[in-house]
Amino acid sequence: MERWRAPIIALVVLFYLFVAWSMFGIGAAFSNGNWGIAGNYLADWISYEARPDIEYDGDYLTVEFPRFSPLGKDPDPHWLQKKTETVERQVVVDAGAGSGTETSTKSTVSSFMVQGAPGTQDGGSGDTSKAIDPVPTASEQQAKTVSQTVVTQVDLEIGSAKIGIVPGLVTVDYRGDTLLIDVVPEETVNARGEMPGWAVQKEADGDILMRFGFAGTLEVEDDEVKIRHRFLGWENFWFDTNSPFWGRSFSQVTGLIFSGERIDPAMSNAALAWRNFLYNAEWQHADVWIKLLQTIVMAFVGTLFATFLAFPLAFAAARNITPNRVVNQLLKRFFDFLRCVDMLIWALFFTRAFGPGPLAGISAIFFTDTGTLGKLYSEALENIDDRQREGIRSVGAAPVLVQRYGVVPQVLPVFASQSLYFWESNTRSATIIGAVGAGGIGLKLWEAMRTNADWENVAYMVVLILATVFIFDNISNAIRSRLMGRGRKEN
Repeated sequence: MERWRAPIIALVVLFYLFVAWSMFGIGAAFSNGNWGIAGNYLADWISYEARPDIEYDGDYLTVEFPRFSPLGKDPDPHWLQKKTETVERQVVVDAGAGSGTETSTKSTVSSFMVQGAPGTQDGGSGDTSKAIDPVPTASEQQAKTVSQTVVTQVDLEIGSAKIGIVPGLVTVDYRGDTLLIDVVPEETVNARGEMPGWAVQKEADGDILMRFGFAGTLEVEDDEVKIRHRFLGWENFWFDTNSPFWGRSFSQVTGLIFSGERIDPAMSNAALAWRNFLYNAEWQHADVWIKLLQTIVMAFVGTLFATFLAFPLAFAAARNITPNRVVNQLLKRFFDFLRCVDMLIWALFFTRAFGPGPLAGISAIFFTDTGTLGKLYSEALENIDDRQREGIRSVGAAPVLVQRYGVVPQVLPVFASQSLYFWESNTRSATIIGAVGAGGIGLKLWEAMRTNADWENVAYMVVLILATVFIFDNISNAIRSRLMGRGRKEN
């Protein structure tokens, strides 16, 4: 057996892995995994996208950015060039409202258009209330010829891909291949010739999607071209697009703070910059930090209360301290009850009882840790050295003093070490229970994840949580080392 033990163990392990691989379909799970989506998901943590749409407007084009574009209110990026012309166009006006009142030919129900974008009413002010005005009848409408500046061609670059868009035709040059796509508005989308590997059309005359690696994607539809251009980094991390410091270089911001004229007469430029950073609408730094502080407080207060309650209960639960079997068993079963229910379940219960907020998180940590610490403390008490107690008792000390000087010095370093460990661990756990409504940064993290679009904000909060856990882990380890070292010296 000594000779064949190692080969037998190896064969048993290989057989188990083979059975697990075949029965649970691990190989199929890996082969069927959509690794492309996983790659995009990871990229979203460290990058952001600009998402302009180019719509077909008869013989012309309309370039529209989302209302809350990371490029600002009126984007004009260098990688997207527009060719324009001034032409005479006929528009429909409301004769009943007087001359010069134009009726837009485009729907303005959606407010996700930047100010001044073509196709919006009143110069693209974003006021969607005009979209519900009653449409004049044919007798109340008349045609009017006006001069307008229109977009006739759009040229853009997405990484190494060069794209040209004109009404009815999209030209894409990428990796030495040229793809020409004919578009019949509201009808068909068709490529000329064979499509390269980086382009895909799932159905005949349907949309064509082109992927350009990390740089982004381009999707040609029968009514518009959707552009998704990805950039490395976290957009507008310091200042949002409404800040007067937005879009400026570090040297320009520094110059404004220390030597520039006051932007806001009510405060200095340094105070204004700090305020703009804290209340950044896209990153919400102040709110995130407050929620992180709530998480830290939840972990600390919940662990502290659990320690205070578990300490006296452990003495009653220990057989050698309280020689009453009924009391011992009742308390130990009480500890089992508290710790057998997971902290997340307690958090759900208290969120229902107290409503969302830190109180539910503190209560969940308090209940769970009271059970766990009570069990650990009572077991530590049952394994103490009775010689110290006998020595204190032999000089005629009262029972309370026997416990104070014969027991507490032996177990206090262990108790403190275990409480510190749970405090450190609960800093992580408080994040999880916060996601179910118990408050703290966990709830903020869950809100960002639910949008499925703010993964860079998720990454930011994860980095803050990791840094917090790292700091508290080192603090806890240092304190535990000193306590345990001192405890060994005293023993």
